[in-house]
Amino acid sequence: MSVERMLPTPEADDLIGLVRDIAERELRPRASAAEEAGEYPRDLVRTLGRIGLLGLPYEETYGGGGQPYEVYLQMLEELAQRWTTVALTVSVHTLSCWPLATHGTAEQRKRWLPEMIGGDLLGAYCLSEPHAGSDAAALTTRAARDGDFYVLTGTKAWITHGGVADFYTVFARTSDDGTRGISCFLVPADLPGLSFGAPERKMGMTASPTTIVNLDGVRVPVERRIGREGDGFGIALEALNSGRLGVASIATGLAQAALTSAVDYAREREQFGQPIIDHQGLGFLLADMAAAVESARALYIVAARRRDASLPFRHQAAVAKLVATDNAMRVATDAVQVLGGAGYTRDHPVERYFREAKVMQIFEGTNQIQRLVISRELRSHG
Repeated sequence: MSVERMLPTPEADDLIGLVRDIAERELRPRASAAEEAGEYPRDLVRTLGRIGLLGLPYEETYGGGGQPYEVYLQMLEELAQRWTTVALTVSVHTLSCWPLATHGTAEQRKRWLPEMIGGDLLGAYCLSEPHAGSDAAALTTRAARDGDFYVLTGTKAWITHGGVADFYTVFARTSDDGTRGISCFLVPADLPGLSFGAPERKMGMTASPTTIVNLDGVRVPVERRIGREGDGFGIALEALNSGRLGVASIATGLAQAALTSAVDYAREREQFGQPIIDHQGLGFLLADMAAAVESARALYIVAARRRDASLPFRHQAAVAKLVATDNAMRVATDAVQVLGGAGYTRDHPVERYFREAKVMQIFEGTNQIQRLVISRELRSHG
């Protein structure tokens, strides 16, 4: 079921068409087997990088695609319809580059950004810790100044691409001054003292590696601090506003895949002498699923357009993330129901969609945190 899109330019339309073709040819055929085996598709990530998808929303000056966020997010949705792990990879990598692209000095951007978004390197975003998840300000990883270096010591948790990334955007405490005591660092993967735990044994998205990242006296040159000392917490939250839109678009793609599978099955499966889609009870369920998918898509696109217009979008990003991921969980659950017993088996992808949808409500800020953000916006602005 191909999604009809209203894109801002013919170039964007061509780009989405190219992404759709590559995703159908390269991603969809490999997704189920790779998720079953827990194999990360690094080769496919390089392929996507070489056609510019790892730097799509960044400036052409540094080798990026120069595309608006509205287009970037719809590209992510197309990837997610075929393989959620790959879409998440692109989203997390884009998030990992964001601090440098927006808060780095001209010299830092010129030196590191082209290589980071050029297609061969992969990034990871290190904010969460074992005891600092939703309460990111409680992080305890330290960055102690030592001449021309910072010495980083601590543990980061739930890090997507842990052990396979080429660079890590790390947030660490440079003072005990609460949220004003956190700084941001760009850490190459080959520095001594950087190590990783075993990949987490997850319910879904098993091809995407998630690990603990250990920093044991990692010496990071001062020139690799992004922004001023103490600016890190604000940088992290700004990055997450954009990252939440990435999750919203991925969740929408996952929900679209679940809907498509359910509709295809309902057209073919017959009971009581007719296709089950013609039974009103099931037809109405599918209609509700379609409404949920289209609502989520509209929300993330509106938020992206605000971002592209340099308007505040924190509230809209939280709403889009909340609605899209809750809808994805519901649509994936209903897709299993439409397929009945078949939906509970691994012969059909909907059981995988069901398992993958759950984490969408958790990462990039749990949906309880999104409700907190939204309620505080209502309190402040009415």
